[in-house]
Amino acid sequence: MKNFADLTEREVLAVAISSEEEDSRIYMSFAEDLAKRYPDTAKVFEEMAEEESGHRHRLLELYEQRFGPHLPPIRREDVKGFLRRRPIWLTKNLSLDAIRKEVETMELQAERFYAKASERAEDVGVRRLLGDLAEEEKGHEKLAAKLTNQILSPDVREAEDRTRRRLFVLQYVQPGLAGLMDGSVSTLAPLFAAAFATHLNWQTFLVGLAASIGAGISMGFAEALSDDGSLTGRGSPWLRGAASGVMTALGGLGHSMPYLVPDSWPNAFWIATAMAGVVVFFELWAIAFIRARYMDTPFLQAVFQIVLGGVIVLAVGILIGAA
Repeated sequence: MKNFADLTEREVLAVAISSEEEDSRIYMSFAEDLAKRYPDTAKVFEEMAEEESGHRHRLLELYEQRFGPHLPPIRREDVKGFLRRRPIWLTKNLSLDAIRKEVETMELQAERFYAKASERAEDVGVRRLLGDLAEEEKGHEKLAAKLTNQILSPDVREAEDRTRRRLFVLQYVQPGLAGLMDGSVSTLAPLFAAAFATHLNWQTFLVGLAASIGAGISMGFAEALSDDGSLTGRGSPWLRGAASGVMTALGGLGHSMPYLVPDSWPNAFWIATAMAGVVVFFELWAIAFIRARYMDTPFLQAVFQIVLGGVIVLAVGILIGAA
């Protein structure tokens, strides 16, 4: 992946063209999905799709004037700092509020991209067009924020509260949840394999401690290096990395701590294992709740993904350790 700062003017325009094309398709998909439930709102998304298509044509005209007819094969997925778009098949039958949040995030990212690109552009024509598009995308963001005010709630929704919550989710909940999931699930197999292989609490705790800290360091660096926050508004990469790393370590340490039960106690191994099992149960359900609460994942789907996956990993660890 390339850093945004390393993109040439030609590559910036190519990324913008492919992004506008994809966003137009996403808005049309939203419009088709909402047509029966909210026909007036569906028309708004159709208009937004047409505007994105118009942005694409303006960008193509400028690109062809500057660089000719051939586009370099680069998309936003090839540039550090872009949030991944949710696949179209995962946007079907979303609630109107969930769609609004998705659109707000899309437009916020597009506005930041054009604003940053405009600051770096040296050609006057390119700078002007990118600046104009940044202002237009900002208008889309405000429109998206107002789409459901009257449909979903009689109360006025404060823009500042929406922005604050959205950024809180982007900066802390997403990296923290990813770390908690990784730490809670990935450390189950080595911990319980060591437990059932040795039946010794202290050695099992050391394995869990090493796995938790190692996973925390790995996840922290992976999150920090994946996105510098300049385009997405997700804040300091090291702050996000710290959140992800700390939650990863805590996720693994949670079910490692019971193995601090002294081996000298009667039935110490089974006491510690029972306590660890209870901790795992609450960890997995807590993760499922957080996913449902902040990530717009249906609760039963979150339970299926997290709890079932965790149980399978736990069983694998026990089977390998007892072999």
